Amino acid sequence: MNRPVIGPDLEKKGNHRNMNMKEYIDQAEADLLHTYNRYQIVLDRGEGVYLYDIEGKKYLDFCAGIAVFALGYHNQEYNDALKGQIDKLIHTSNYYYNVPAVEAARKLKAVSGMDRVFFTNSGAEAIEGALKAARKYAYLKDGSTDHEIIAMEHSFHGRTMGALAVTGNPHYREAFEPLIGNIRFARLNDLESVLEQVSDKTCAILLETIQGEGGVHPAAEEFLRGLRKLCDERDILLILDEIQCGMGRTGYMYAWQRYGVKPDIMTTAKALGCGVPVGAFLMTEHVAVHSLTAGDHGTTYGGNPLACAAVEKVLDLFERNHIIEHVREITPYLEGKLDELAAKYDCIETRRGAGLMQGLVFSCPVAPIINEAVKRGMLLINAGPNIIRFVPPLIISKENVDEMAEILTASLDGLQL
Repeated sequence: MNRPVIGPDLEKKGNHRNMNMKEYIDQAEADLLHTYNRYQIVLDRGEGVYLYDIEGKKYLDFCAGIAVFALGYHNQEYNDALKGQIDKLIHTSNYYYNVPAVEAARKLKAVSGMDRVFFTNSGAEAIEGALKAARKYAYLKDGSTDHEIIAMEHSFHGRTMGALAVTGNPHYREAFEPLIGNIRFARLNDLESVLEQVSDKTCAILLETIQGEGGVHPAAEEFLRGLRKLCDERDILLILDEIQCGMGRTGYMYAWQRYGVKPDIMTTAKALGCGVPVGAFLMTEHVAVHSLTAGDHGTTYGGNPLACAAVEKVLDLFERNHIIEHVREITPYLEGKLDELAAKYDCIETRRGAGLMQGLVFSCPVAPIINEAVKRGMLLINAGPNIIRFVPPLIISKENVDEMAEILTASLDGLQL
């Protein structure tokens, strides 16, 4: 038997678990494609709203894996549900039905108010499916393949080629063009700019209900209602991207529910699986009947029993633990603390956001502030060069908010900002 090839560093050390933080980082930089500028931390475990690195240092986590770990770390019921499903069945393919997928779809329909579900492996794949559904809907109406989609400037929908095409940041797109064509861009909360882009070929209007990467910009109620009216009048599909702002983050299961402006197609992911890679796109019955049919779309792993067991348990825990109610209760406290910081420091221009998706806008780059916070034991992320984004686990307490404010204050004072 041929001996497996082992990297020289691992062969020399034998047990790779003996590596220290720097050695792990060096090994990762030697083996992984460098598409991320990672913080110099190797995380090892989590408990509640805290993460620990391999040297035992504790971090208050106010980014939750980019709005993913809504229920916090090491939730025993969640863990047990996954362990139980692993012992039963992990994967079968979509040639067959499986019970977790049926139950997860039923529960997801109930909380979203949508009619049909397609499970994917990620948010970007959910966007891809939504775009295909919209194009197929328009194709079945007139047999044409030159329909257009309107997306928003400064939006972010993912890194795959279709999702990238509707991402409203030219810097992300330019190296990978040509992408899918017939995409136009309008300005969020500017209905007139949308009307300027509408044509007889427009088949869908796509936007994040709250822009995340683009700077934590919520869509205004008047704007959403204007889009809904426009789409109804012209038989255009309204697609709402709820990948980051959905799953209870705003105090509603999905952010559009605050205004009652229901989309024709909706995407969801991130906290949908609370760590297990899973997403979905959902649609109304009308769109489902007049768009994708057997053979139009598929996925090998999407909707597998393990991922759907995660979705089912997440939705159960949201209901049983009153997560939505807790978000509504803790939001004013978080907003108050952030407003106090904005009033105290001249370098903070404003706060904006909704629920537990908040942003502090600075007059300076925020990378040094985030790095200083990491040193002091807190994890934060940005939303552009001058905005700190706060998307903590949805289970945070007032004490956690106080700790966040103390660490951020110390970081700003330490940098003399």
